[in-house]
Amino acid sequence: MTFIRSMLAMYNVPQIATGIVYMLQNTEYRIEPYLSWFWRTQDFSRVMYRRSLVPTKAARLLRAALIAGMCLEILAGLLLIALWKWHGLLAGDLFGLALLVAYPLVWAHLVAVPIELGRWFVVLPRQRRDIRRSRKLFADHGAVKIAVAGSYGKTSMKELLLTVLGEGKKVAATPANKNVASSHAVFARNLSGDEEVLIIEYGEGAPGDVLRFARTTHPTHGIITGLAPAHLDRYKTLERAGEDIFSLAGYLHNKHVYYNAESPAVEPFVVHQPDLEPYSAKGCLGWRAGKVQLRPNGIEFTLTKGKRSLALKSGLLGRHQIGPISLAVALGLELGLSEKQVKAGVAKTVPFEHRMQPYQLGSGWIIDDTYNGNIEGVRVGTSLLKELEAERKWYVTPGLVDQGKETRKVHTEMGRLIAGAKPDIVVLMQNSATKYIQAGLEEAKFKGELRIEAQPLEFYTNLEQFIARGDVVLMQNDWTDNYA
Repeated sequence: MTFIRSMLAMYNVPQIATGIVYMLQNTEYRIEPYLSWFWRTQDFSRVMYRRSLVPTKAARLLRAALIAGMCLEILAGLLLIALWKWHGLLAGDLFGLALLVAYPLVWAHLVAVPIELGRWFVVLPRQRRDIRRSRKLFADHGAVKIAVAGSYGKTSMKELLLTVLGEGKKVAATPANKNVASSHAVFARNLSGDEEVLIIEYGEGAPGDVLRFARTTHPTHGIITGLAPAHLDRYKTLERAGEDIFSLAGYLHNKHVYYNAESPAVEPFVVHQPDLEPYSAKGCLGWRAGKVQLRPNGIEFTLTKGKRSLALKSGLLGRHQIGPISLAVALGLELGLSEKQVKAGVAKTVPFEHRMQPYQLGSGWIIDDTYNGNIEGVRVGTSLLKELEAERKWYVTPGLVDQGKETRKVHTEMGRLIAGAKPDIVVLMQNSATKYIQAGLEEAKFKGELRIEAQPLEFYTNLEQFIARGDVVLMQNDWTDNYA
């Protein structure tokens, strides 16, 4: 029976075709990581166990083409074997068997050819033209242009600025997490020209990215949200990542540059730069934060400067949000907003999707922080969990991706941080990082309950069955199927 099941699985053409398209989609149609994933896949029924294929038009067409091609190859193999039986041609029989056995391998590589050719000869030339045009559009635009860079917290900072500054200014910001040069070009093309403030998020993927973005978008202000191990498969070291991110400060000659002083890794880059402005839970630009109240669905605090005092209330979660909110308020006042406007803007702020996003499930609270994470996100998340009151506290995570040579060190520290938050239950998703998180938990003498889930999707979809009244569940980070 096992043999029969394995043979049936081998010739489940729709499943294999869906798996191949899913791999392409989740690696953003980049051929190198797609092929790396394909070659280590042993069971296509296990490819999509965290997510499923998003049925875009391109994905549907690609899947249909793969199914047709695979079926034709299987049919050709059967015909060649039939011809051998009829005419006694050994070569035809061998070739037919090869077609029958190797059809997934053939089509998995054939599909990469038009995608790669299209990227090199259609997509990239068009993107380069658009980027050249956007350089002039940004240079000629008279708005205050705020660039947001960092290893984490970029999108949240951008949305915070958009909400607060939008109370008194005409503001435009790059959408969602569209933070690379081609996305900046699309953003520039759609501007009306009368915006007073532009907010541009900079992604960092490889050395030199941030400076290239700055030379194209011509920012007048820069915000560095923090530095942590991320994308180290391309940067190799945290120092190189920091050099890239802080190239934004160099472009701006250290003027109108604000950095997250609560990110320990930024210290070597700011110690000799007195002109850079820090922001933190203490406040920024002369404003001092106090009277902090943390809740599972928001935060309240005051900002004071001399005789001025602002009572602020936000839907954002965690003490680490005080610094960004303070910066948004201070910048808003400097750009001409009234105190009433900045207070109204802060009151409208809510977490961006999957970034410390609270919601109630039954009679418990879920804090969804599952967007791509890093160790600093874990640090602030565990700090928040420790401060919140709850009947039971849960911490749920698969670990962190893209940590390169720092994988063991980072995940061991992650385990120690989790233990320090003293959750009642820790749930780890089984993968290559699990053993290192466990080592950190053991090192910190974690006393709570540890669960290891082999089926993450099943756990997340049945979460309501596990939590009870008064529970707070912090879910941090994501681990897509293309990581082992």
